[in-house]
Order: sequence, then structure tokens, then C-alpha cells
Amino acid sequence: MASLERNNKILLDLVRQPGNNLCADCGAPDPDWASYTLGIFVCLNCSGMHRNLPDVSKVKSIRLDLWEDSLVQFMRERGNFAAKAIFEKCVPAFFYQPRQKDCTVLKDQWIHAKYERREFTGENNDLHQVYSSDSFETTLWKKGKDNKQFLKRIFVLSQKDFTLRYFIKEDSKVPKVIISMKDLNAVFQPEKVGHTNGLQISYLQDKRSRNLFVYHENGQVSLTPRLIPQLTRHCLKEGYMEKTGPTQREPFKKRWFTLCSMDRKLLYFKTPLDATELGAVFIGSESHSYSVSENNGKSSRGGRWHCGITLQTPFREFLFMCEQEQEQREWLEALRKVISQPMTPEDYANEAILSRGK
Repeated sequence: MASLERNNKILLDLVRQPGNNLCADCGAPDPDWASYTLGIFVCLNCSGMHRNLPDVSKVKSIRLDLWEDSLVQFMRERGNFAAKAIFEKCVPAFFYQPRQKDCTVLKDQWIHAKYERREFTGENNDLHQVYSSDSFETTLWKKGKDNKQFLKRIFVLSQKDFTLRYFIKEDSKVPKVIISMKDLNAVFQPEKVGHTNGLQISYLQDKRSRNLFVYHENGQVSLTPRLIPQLTRHCLKEGYMEKTGPTQREPFKKRWFTLCSMDRKLLYFKTPLDATELGAVFIGSESHSYSVSENNGKSSRGGRWHCGITLQTPFREFLFMCEQEQEQREWLEALRKVISQPMTPEDYANEAILSRGK
């Protein structure tokens, strides 16, 4: 018992040291687990992913589990800083390193790449050449525009001209679409796509938002870590709401809404998997006469959708209906977050473009 208490005290002292006091994989503060084969301190969430690598990493609680003297000595000799120098020696500048609040899939890819495949140790010359090249090519399964069938497509991410292109066939010379990275957003959507490695790629085409729904079969080789650093928009909230027409005398129509914070747009689609938006509402700032409030009226669905939201803009008033009060609160919070932010010169240009259609 004395040995158990002594070793746990040593580990608790070690985890308070700089570097060890943050999770080695996501940066979460105060980790209370450790991989005794890698010599790193990790958070509870990341420790679960390490359990999926039993040939590489074995974890214990630094508070509750029994630690042998030899394992404690190894933790003393290694630690997060020393492990980082080994497993993150050659991480490419563009490769996204997930943080605490990022989704599980992104963290899982990072952990597998670091420890199982040892992609960043500098040992694999082929990987170094791939990461240092101006372009990256991979095959993804893409949802067809007019049906639910997924088809193989070639995607090429170019760092030279900052574009993402996709080709219908391997021998195609001309890409189906060329997407500028400044107009692109990538979001994990496993539920929408129906696959663990599902990704929604959104971009602007002819001043309208388009969606590509793709997935990679095994998640080991993916565009995702290369796309994440280039995100230009962030989804604050998604879900169904009902929306009236411009006169508010028209019947409510159920639509799928996506609120993007960086370009201040509330996009709406007929279904979550639509490739093209039906329309967009610009969300300006409070100082420019934008506001949002509750409106508990009734929609056309027999009173079932009774949690209303009124969005006031300088050009017109919009009325939306949610089915549940929780959804109403979440939408109000997300919209108020955007409205509270000051507008940029680019925002003024987007407002002018969208207001012409109102």
C-alpha cells in the first residue's frame, strides 16, 4: 500500500509539470490518465482512443490504478515534451492538430497518425515526400446530385494555387469543379452522410452555396486534416425550422437551416443533404438594426410548431417556427451571438448582395 501511495504521488507531481499538465493529444488541462507504453499524460477522452491501439498504447489512471516502480520510472524519463519531440518531429505546417473541443473523429485520426502509423517521426521518406508536395490526391466516395448513391471521385488539394478540385474519372483531364479554398468550408457530418468518416464540403458557386457530401472508406488517408486549417466559415447551428414567405401571409414551409458565423449567413435547404441552397438570409449586427426575439405564435402544422423566432433586419422581418422550446433557445442564442459581433467591410458587401434579392 505504501508503494502504491508513493507511486501515485510521484505521478501526480509529474502531471503538474509544464507540458505534462496538458493532454498530449488535444491540450485539455489537468489530464488524469497516462499511456505507460508511450510515456505521455492524456485526458479521459483521448485515453479511450488510446485503448483502440492496444499494440501501441496501454493506459492507466494516475489516481486509481496500481503503478509498478518500473512504469513510474519510464514516465519520469519520458513525459509529454520528450514524446512530442519523437512523435511530432515532422508535423507538416498545414496539418491540423485537434484541440479539446474538436470532434472525436478528428482526434482519433490524429492519434492513429501519430502513434500507430508514426507519420511524423521522419522515419518514412515516402510520407515526407507526400506531405512536402504541392498537391495531395485521394479517392473519396461522393453522393450523387440527383440520387442517394455514392460514387468514387478523385479529389486533388493544391497548395500551389490554393484550390480543391474533383474529377469524375481517374483519367479525366478537366475537373468537374474547381473550388477556391477561400470559399470553402469543411465540417464532419457522420450522421448526415451515414458514415463514420463523413464530411460535408460547402463552397460558393455563382454566389450560392453548394454542398458536397463525401467519405473515405477507412479514414486513414483523408483530406480532412488538410482542409480543417483552411476553414472560412463555421457552423454555429443546424436544424429544421418552418419559414414563412416574404409577405408572412404565405403558409409556413419546413426547411433545413444552417447558420454560418464567419460569413453571417443563415442558409436554408429543402433537406439536409441538398447540394444547393434555396436561399440565404444575411445576419448583420445590432448597431445596424438587426435583432432577434421570441415569437410564440402558431404555424400551419396544427399548433405543433409553436416556438417562434422573429428576425428583424433593415429590409424586412423574418418569422421562423421551431417544434421544441430547446431548439428555439439554441437558435436564439446562436443568432444573438452573430448579431453581437461587429461587421467587417466584406460583411457590408455580402449584405448588399443578399439585400438585392429581398
